[in-house]
Amino acid sequence: MDYKKSKAPVNTITRNIMDLCKDTGNIYESVVIIGKRANQIAVEIKSDLSKKLAEFASYNDSLEEVFENREQIEISRYYERLPKPSLLATQEFIEGNIYWRDPSKDNEDNQQQEEA
Repeated sequence: MDYKKSKAPVNTITRNIMDLCKDTGNIYESVVIIGKRANQIAVEIKSDLSKKLAEFASYNDSLEEVFENREQIEISRYYERLPKPSLLATQEFIEGNIYWRDPSKDNEDNQQQEEA
């Protein structure tokens, strides 16, 4: 996912909950799906940021010498300005870009097929 080019809003906006539950039929199920996707996005963003900041890592043991690297600050500011993972996940869900399945429903379908 390219979260850098996402159309997700940077600020929180009010949404109609009926729009969120039209695919699943249950608002709580929709929130769980969005929450799990938000966790995945947060891990992805964190690992990406960590890789970029690792280039600036200093392996000195002295605490006396702390210096600011302008590139490092700009990278950090860029990631701070990105939309939050929950907003990115909500936007993906509304656009229909999230694939999910319910294992309990899959088991019910398999049992019904076996009985037939």
